[in-house]
Amino acid sequence: MRSVNKKVIAIALAGRWKGPEGEERRVERYRELVSLTRKIVHQAEGVLQEMQHLPGRRQAQLKRLREILETMAGRVRQVVRQTKARVFQGITKYPHKIVSLFEPHTEIIRKGKASKPNEFGNLVKVQEAENQIITHYEVFAERPEDSQLLVSAVEQHQRRFGRTPRMVAADTGFYSLKNEKTIQAMGVTRIAVPSRSTKSGERRKLQKTRWFRAGQRWRTGCEGRISVLKRRHGLHRCRYRGFEGMRRWVGLGVIADNIIQIGGCLALQRA
Repeated sequence: MRSVNKKVIAIALAGRWKGPEGEERRVERYRELVSLTRKIVHQAEGVLQEMQHLPGRRQAQLKRLREILETMAGRVRQVVRQTKARVFQGITKYPHKIVSLFEPHTEIIRKGKASKPNEFGNLVKVQEAENQIITHYEVFAERPEDSQLLVSAVEQHQRRFGRTPRMVAADTGFYSLKNEKTIQAMGVTRIAVPSRSTKSGERRKLQKTRWFRAGQRWRTGCEGRISVLKRRHGLHRCRYRGFEGMRRWVGLGVIADNIIQIGGCLALQRA
């Protein structure tokens, strides 16, 4: 650990140098770190080989530890390969990239804005109905395009309530002409999903109508529900391990928030 920490600090210091000389220093420090990491992996492989020569009873006792060591060694080898591709070859689109050894399901999430830092986790879709009640949520192992989620969201609403919603509101990432025609055919009468790139005067006029703007205001209010889930129910950071743990954590947060909202609605009805 001491040697690895020194290499990591050396990489950070090399990053302060500008120009070709700085890049050369940084690459060289990465080579040293990769070499050291390989030695650690070889030590782990040596331990695994020694465990194979232990008595059967002792091997059974160490089975769980051996599985953990094999898993971690495989993940570290994957990180070494993708580091070599990124740093030495300039390949940033590496298949099955790992960004966390302990939570390999984690993805890099970009908000599409230069001012927003990278986030690490998994995409969560939340559907909200009247009275700020969450009717459906989903945690995605791989981040889909937003435009792929609109039709399935309406279908989920239809299965749960036995009818399609009168209005659907979402941000511009969910828009596509195909999506709009599909959910209209399903029975949705008002679709408040803006198209920022449209050149149609008729479309621009539609997006300025009172009901469309009201739908977008309601959609903007839904952003507050996401903030509440993060602040009040801890969805900004998952405390459970693994992808299934993340699904459980999000589900518990949604249930807790719905209990509060439903309780508030019932209290107002009795007042």
